[in-house]
Amino acid sequence: MIHVAISKGRIEETARPLLARLGMLPTESFEKSRKLILDSEYAGVRIIVLRGADVPTYVAYGAAEFGIVGKDVLMEYDGGGIYELLDLGIAQCRMVVAGPGTQPKVGRRVRVATKYVNSARRHFSDRGKQVEVIKLYGSMELAPLAGLADLIVDLVDTGNTLSANGLVVKENIADLSARLIVNKAAMKIRHDEIKPVVDLFKRTCRNG
Repeated sequence: MIHVAISKGRIEETARPLLARLGMLPTESFEKSRKLILDSEYAGVRIIVLRGADVPTYVAYGAAEFGIVGKDVLMEYDGGGIYELLDLGIAQCRMVVAGPGTQPKVGRRVRVATKYVNSARRHFSDRGKQVEVIKLYGSMELAPLAGLADLIVDLVDTGNTLSANGLVVKENIADLSARLIVNKAAMKIRHDEIKPVVDLFKRTCRNG
């Protein structure tokens, strides 16, 4: 069997039309089934539904041969064992620095709240800026409002949530989308099984 790990939530939802064109839709509904490993319409392929941050780990350790995961997750992942093969062009958004419309006046190092700690540190370090990064797991927009942080690094789609909380985009860090990743060892050892699936993804995305 070949296993494709996919991030549940937004990526899984936006990937459904792609999975349909690939002939890899699960034979059971994502919503109705309680199973975390689902058979697909494509013979010999199963879908594993995971938290996004876990997808690279499952692929790196060979529990899944392929993964569909956001570029933001890959930017945070600091392990090895995977190849990033293809930009799937789905689940598009941006990673940005955002904050209040006025410049923060602080007598200390600027605080940046984010769940994307590695990406935030790289971004500010590349610009020669020293900041204090505070890791949060959600509701980033609250951090500047509550005085916890001066800026945030987060993902935005429409920007409506930022605007509703009086925040504006200060800098664009990266344009993001979902990517196809593959286990390095499987790519070599199981090449005859893996390559047709890779080619199918490439052909389908090119024609989609």
